[in-house]
Amino acid sequence: MNYINLEKVLPGEIEARSFEIITEELGGTPLIPGTEPIVKRCIHTSADFDYAQNLVFSEGVVERALEALKNGASIVTDTQMGKAGINKKKLAKYGGKVYCFMADEDIARSAKENGTTRATASMEKAAALDEKLIFAIGNAPTALVQLYEMVQEKKLRPELIIAVPVGFVNVVQSKELILELNDTPSIVARGRKGGSNIAACICNALLYMLD
Repeated sequence: MNYINLEKVLPGEIEARSFEIITEELGGTPLIPGTEPIVKRCIHTSADFDYAQNLVFSEGVVERALEALKNGASIVTDTQMGKAGINKKKLAKYGGKVYCFMADEDIARSAKENGTTRATASMEKAAALDEKLIFAIGNAPTALVQLYEMVQEKKLRPELIIAVPVGFVNVVQSKELILELNDTPSIVARGRKGGSNIAACICNALLYMLD
C-alpha cells in the first residue's frame, strides 16, 4: 500500500503555514512595499501566484484605503458572495457597513425600465448614499463602467475602487477604464482573473492591516 507523505500541521496552524509556503514560493519576486499582505492574501484565497504580477496599485492607495476604513468607510459589493466574504465584525469596529443592492426590488425595476444591468443600477443607488464608500467589484464589468462614468461626471468620489471582476466579456476593458481614473485610489487585477472571493479578500487584507 502506498502512503502519501502528508505534512503534519495542527488545525489552528494551517493558515499560518499556508502563508509561510506562499512567502517561500514568492522568493525574490518584487512586490510594492506595503502591498505584500494584500498580494499574499489573494494568492492564499486562489492558490494563484499570478496575482503577484497582475495586481496594480495606484500611488499611495494602501495608506488612503486604511485611513478611509479607520474613518468609518462602508463597502459596496456587486454580489452577495462578496458581501458574505467580508469580515463585517472588523469593519463595524470602525463604523463601516457592507452593502449589496443586487437583489433589491427597486434595482430590478430600475434595470428593466432603463435597459441596464442590475449592477449598473446598484452603483447608481450606492452613489446616493451619504457615506464614505469603498467599491469592491468582483463580478460585473458594467459596475466598473458605471463607476467610471460617475467619477468622470463628478457624481461620485470613491475612497477606493477594487476592480477585480472575472470573466471574458468587457472584463479587461472595464478594468483598464478604472486605471484611467488617476485621482481615484484603486486596486485592479489586470486581465481576466478575479472574482467575488478576490474582492472580499482584498477588503479583509486591508481590515487585518488595521490590527
